[in-house]
Amino acid sequence: MHPEREPSWTPPADAKEQPRQVRRILKLFRPYRGRLAIVGLLVGASSLVSVATPFLLKETLDVAIPRGRTGLLSLLALGMILSAVLSSVFGVLQTLISTTVGQRVMHDLRTAVYGRLQRMSLAFFTRTRTGEVQSRIANDIGGMQATVTSTATSLVSNATSVVATIVAMVALDWRLTIVSLLLLPAFVWISRRVGNERKKITTQRQKQMAAMAATVTESLSVSGILLGRTMGRSDSLTASFAEESERLVDLEVRSNMAGRWRMAVITIVMAAMPAIIYWTAGLALQFGGPKVSLGTIVAFVSLQQGLFRPAVSLLATGVQIQTSLALFQRIFEYLDLPIDITERDRPVHLDQVKGEVRFEGVEFRYDHDDKARRVLEGIDVTVPAGGSLAVVGPTGAGKSTLGYLVPRLYDVTGGRVTIDGVDVRDLDFDTLARAVGVVSQETYLFHASVADNLRFAKPDATDEELRAAAGAAQIHDHIAALPDGYDTVVGERGHRFSGGEKQRLAIARTILRDPPVLILDEATSALDTRTEAAVQEAIDALSADRTTITIAHRLSTIRGADQIVVLDSGRLAERGSHEELLERDGRYAALVRRDAQLEPTA
Repeated sequence: MHPEREPSWTPPADAKEQPRQVRRILKLFRPYRGRLAIVGLLVGASSLVSVATPFLLKETLDVAIPRGRTGLLSLLALGMILSAVLSSVFGVLQTLISTTVGQRVMHDLRTAVYGRLQRMSLAFFTRTRTGEVQSRIANDIGGMQATVTSTATSLVSNATSVVATIVAMVALDWRLTIVSLLLLPAFVWISRRVGNERKKITTQRQKQMAAMAATVTESLSVSGILLGRTMGRSDSLTASFAEESERLVDLEVRSNMAGRWRMAVITIVMAAMPAIIYWTAGLALQFGGPKVSLGTIVAFVSLQQGLFRPAVSLLATGVQIQTSLALFQRIFEYLDLPIDITERDRPVHLDQVKGEVRFEGVEFRYDHDDKARRVLEGIDVTVPAGGSLAVVGPTGAGKSTLGYLVPRLYDVTGGRVTIDGVDVRDLDFDTLARAVGVVSQETYLFHASVADNLRFAKPDATDEELRAAAGAAQIHDHIAALPDGYDTVVGERGHRFSGGEKQRLAIARTILRDPPVLILDEATSALDTRTEAAVQEAIDALSADRTTITIAHRLSTIRGADQIVVLDSGRLAERGSHEELLERDGRYAALVRRDAQLEPTA
């Protein structure tokens, strides 16, 4: 068998992507090009002023002092002082403007990433650790702060200073300029090598920071602490965190030390350049070469020293930019995520929603791949406006997924779901949010007051509306009995309240929203029988005169439903009323008998 022919060399993806990525970064600054133009003018003015000082010094040493011209000497000294003042003023102004622009760019990035994530489907968040998402917004964008606030200005400023200084050096003596710049190409090559090395390490470091952030988010939440303590894993979790932190320490050290020795060599050589200039000028004078005045030599060395700072800073800035490209790449990965749930170009807006819900030939796969397993297949169900549908079946049958298709937490991969005859994919997001309310088993409450949590559903709700909603949800008396009433802070994820109380707060929030279509996703399955009865009263108040789809675990809660469907492996196995399904003695009847056996132990 002949060996395969080696393919012709192509640049690595990273090398091909880098120019496009740089253009994309520059595009972020486009809205602020007016301010950046002002920064450019300030940078240019500052460079010209700083370059003028060595020429004033040359005139002082070659003309004013030797010839005793005190008037000229005073003007030259005043010019040097004025040069320093102007240079400082220009520097402060350019820092103010560039920092403001940089912070606005960071704000734009944070907002863009957050907005992008808000538009992602529920499937994205089920696949992604919360700490990873938080790390992208906090650590990655935060890590770019130096780049977007000062690096860009530093790059322009130092580049302008270097060019202006070299031009001034050539004007003084082109021969000494050549001697000064002989090693510059080697310095540029070294800095690029260092930049590439740091970029690779930065990518690894940010991934490690994201992993550590995810560990902290999961293990130091209220639920994480409860699990760790009750399972006796606190020491183990601490040890695991210590290992994550140790890896981060190694990456931080490598990142900071990458290329330090090579950059140190550059610093030493450039610091030694004045001695080389003095040596070169001395040899030229001794062996009959071109004479160079003392003022010229001193002015030239002054320019060279002025070149040293921006040149080294420019090389370091190049390294920093290459390093920050890794951070930009991680941010752009999130900004480029495909959005599954989108609004039509001309969506349908409904002022009034009656609430009829239809599932027409509904099919769903989590992965949009024909080979992926169907979670739902061939579902045809109609729920009249104001009617009630209960969905039951074994775990993994697709019950919750079916309910989540109505508010478009997922989109169907086949068939369609309609509200009042309109495909939910054609409705605008505002209509859909007003039309469908969801109460799930896992109640989420913000670390805020009871009133703030309720007003999340209706920001302009009055105190009377809050009390009315809480009363309908059977939770007002409990809230009123608290020391701070509706101003009571619920605590992280509502852990100051019991499961039943949190569930009733969620129901009150949904009552305040007043949606015509209601999805109840196993809203009482985690509650004890007594608490369930109290919550069920609240649910009955919430369900009145609404189209209600109940995903049920306990069948005792859905016997009064107009229609019950049984799902099995994503297919509709049975449908009918409670009595009709019992008469058939099929899968539903078997589930009822199972419930009856489990009820005494519940």
